[in-house]
Amino acid sequence: MITSKIISNGILRALATILVISAVLYFLYEIQTVIVYLCISLILCLIANPLVQFLKNKLKFSNSIAATTTILVFILALVGFIFLFVPLIISQANNLSLLDTDNLQAQFMETERSIETYFNIQHVDLSKALKDSKIMSALNVGFFTGFINSIMNFLANMGMGFVSVFFITFFFIKDQEDFKAGAKKILPDTNEDKILNSITKINHLLTRYFIGLLLQLTVVFILYLIVLLVFGNKNAFVIAFLCAILNIIPYIGPIIGTILAGILTMISLIGSDFQSEILPTTIYVIIGFLLVQAIDNNISQPIISSKSVNSHPLEIFLITLISGITFGIVGMIIAIPVYTMLKVILKEFFPDNKIVSVLTEKI
Repeated sequence: MITSKIISNGILRALATILVISAVLYFLYEIQTVIVYLCISLILCLIANPLVQFLKNKLKFSNSIAATTTILVFILALVGFIFLFVPLIISQANNLSLLDTDNLQAQFMETERSIETYFNIQHVDLSKALKDSKIMSALNVGFFTGFINSIMNFLANMGMGFVSVFFITFFFIKDQEDFKAGAKKILPDTNEDKILNSITKINHLLTRYFIGLLLQLTVVFILYLIVLLVFGNKNAFVIAFLCAILNIIPYIGPIIGTILAGILTMISLIGSDFQSEILPTTIYVIIGFLLVQAIDNNISQPIISSKSVNSHPLEIFLITLISGITFGIVGMIIAIPVYTMLKVILKEFFPDNKIVSVLTEKI
């Protein structure tokens, strides 16, 4: 028989559970920066795994020396990146900060007149349309200077982030065997082997995936850079790097990168003749980027996405598409790693399931 005491106890337990869950979620929200640091450190650890194994097995380095050497490699790569790209970024930032509304509007109007002249646009008053849309009034010096200042503040705050990430990564690399030994003591005996096997396989597959992704981005960056240098773009390094980074976003990223490259190329040529310089150069750059994407989509991506994680390209496409629809751009970025982890876990714990056996037959 259900009494009022039982009901009240049930309500109290439910409220206590809700409070505990809410407290945990709030705590996770408050430490979200630390969680991000941990995730980045884990990815760096996976990427560094082959180097660490080489240092330990071939050169007989101790765990501490191998971890220190690996972190130094990361730091040198970061410093090289800074010396390569930051001066160019600062140069463009200075150019933007010096822009005034009248000058910017004059440049837009000049480009507009060139387009009207070249394509013989009739009965379309773009000046009036722009004026009615109030776009030009929104473009002011404060917008650009505020934008640049926000970027500079972001870069300044990243200093602590880099220190934290490298510190965590060092201990992830140095003490990974100790972490595994500690996990064995904590894990339940019944599922210990399955969990440890899952961790080992996930580590192997994701290491291959992230290294492959890094190689893919490097190849795309070099090809983009060649295209931009061929057509004399003054900001080739920055544009190629930004567009290569956008390739991390499957399918949509390359499209955004191509549009960005076209816009930046056109802006960099403002003041030149539209018909003979701006339009042809922009078209050639876009065609070059499309060719690079064709190479990447037909050679690099199938090898990286399917071979590294042992999944069919159609399978990867559908998972990425579903994740993008459900969780947006972030979902598209993490789709392949998360799906790979789920497949490994399902194979270890449900190997006799027919659906699982079909999906995981190559793992």
